[in-house]
Amino acid sequence: MRYFRLLVLGNGISAYGSYLNMVALNVFVYDATGSALAAGLFMAVRLATSVVSGWVSGRLVSAYDRKRLMVGADLCQAVALLSLLLAPDGIRPGLLYVLAVVTGGCSTLSQVALRSSIPEIVGAEHRVRANGLLVTGRSLAMIAGFASSGVVVAQLGYSAAFALDAATFLVSATMLFLLPVRTRSAPDAAGAGSAKDSGAARWTARMLLGTAPVLMAMVAIRAVDGLGSSSHNVALPIYSSGLDPDHPATFISQFWATWAIGNIVAQQVIGRVTKKSGRTPGERAFALGACVMSAGFILVFSGLPTVPAVMAALVAGAADGFTEIVYVSRLQTAPDEQRGRLFGLTASVENFGFGLGMLVSGALLEAFSPLQVVGAFHGLAIVLCVILLGWLLRRGRTAPAPPAEEPAGRDQPTVTEGRG
Repeated sequence: MRYFRLLVLGNGISAYGSYLNMVALNVFVYDATGSALAAGLFMAVRLATSVVSGWVSGRLVSAYDRKRLMVGADLCQAVALLSLLLAPDGIRPGLLYVLAVVTGGCSTLSQVALRSSIPEIVGAEHRVRANGLLVTGRSLAMIAGFASSGVVVAQLGYSAAFALDAATFLVSATMLFLLPVRTRSAPDAAGAGSAKDSGAARWTARMLLGTAPVLMAMVAIRAVDGLGSSSHNVALPIYSSGLDPDHPATFISQFWATWAIGNIVAQQVIGRVTKKSGRTPGERAFALGACVMSAGFILVFSGLPTVPAVMAALVAGAADGFTEIVYVSRLQTAPDEQRGRLFGLTASVENFGFGLGMLVSGALLEAFSPLQVVGAFHGLAIVLCVILLGWLLRRGRTAPAPPAEEPAGRDQPTVTEGRG
């Protein structure tokens, strides 16, 4: 875990650059083009690239060295940002869409590679704790990135923001390159990568179509969670403006800061519970956590006074962090050669749900209130979770999963239904 903590630090630095990048680039696109359509197109290209990159990343992570892929992804983002920084003003608008493709694809590739590697880096028995540390690092990076982006752009300008973004990716790549960590279960023999990749593709399809229906349901719920997440992201500025037209950013800042604190609390709680009980929360815990998360987000937009609304955001953040840790840890029980495909699939599904939700919720908010839109999207997630939970309870006890040191083979995927 010593080296992994340094990896978490590097990943947090990279995540800070991503969040700073997200705000600075979106504002820069609008300032450079003077067109809201161009700004929307930039976001659409980035999201579409993330969806497609999930499928491609799964293949790459299954066939090539994951550490090199993560280092390469950070370096590519740094080079793309520096290219935009050094380019003449006349060609910058065109480079923006190239940058959208690079950042969208590389961030997804890095995420898939890292999540697939965690059981090999820290050991299967420590994966829940490791996932919690990553959630904490990313939550802190989000707070810092969103909080500092306005100051950096306003006080130092776009050039400084892009240079800082590039520097974070270079620092992350350097730290990861120097860390002596193993990201695969065993070195691939020459020519074996393509064979394993083909086997992983068949396993993923077979798993989703019939051999692991509960896992398929979890992936579907994560897609609907993406719809819900996009709805509260789009509705938040509108709702906040209604609360305080003169200071709309106040509630937004309170919301995201409290949400992030909840994520950190979830990491601490699940780490201690797992260590004490020796068991990893399973599918039932996932369904319950997702219900609480969606209910918390709905309450935030229900017109509560500030303090109860912030408390609801805290609960939603804690449940969000808990659910993500349980979900990622569950997927990491898959054998190493199959894990990359699985995480590539879920990255595509989640990004597709988020992107679709951004479009649909934006259109619905023209006619409906934030509470109605958020309630509908997150309410759908609650319905699916209740159905899954009821089905798991009806099934009752199932055979326990095989121990981590004896992973299931390709033709017998590991399923741990009803362990929550």
